Amino acid sequence: MSRIKPARLRQLVFGFYMSGMMSLLMSGVITFINTGIDSEFVYRWLPAFLVAWAVAFPLVTFIAPIAVKLTEMTVGRLGKEDKRTSVN
Repeated sequence: MSRIKPARLRQLVFGFYMSGMMSLLMSGVITFINTGIDSEFVYRWLPAFLVAWAVAFPLVTFIAPIAVKLTEMTVGRLGKEDKRTSVN
């Protein structure tokens, strides 16, 4: 039986996919901006992507809980402001 709680596993899988997609897209855009597209583009993009993903995955795993808390604080404040300003 796995020792990882389902919520933690979900967070890790989310971080894996999110960091992978963002690293792929951002490294592609930055590689394109810096070097343009030619026959060697993919050979420059792939190493940039792998480095970006290796950095992004641990960062997303660490930062995601902080982002969730900040989001809840922000949305919670907005919800309270909406209740105060609404007229029933």
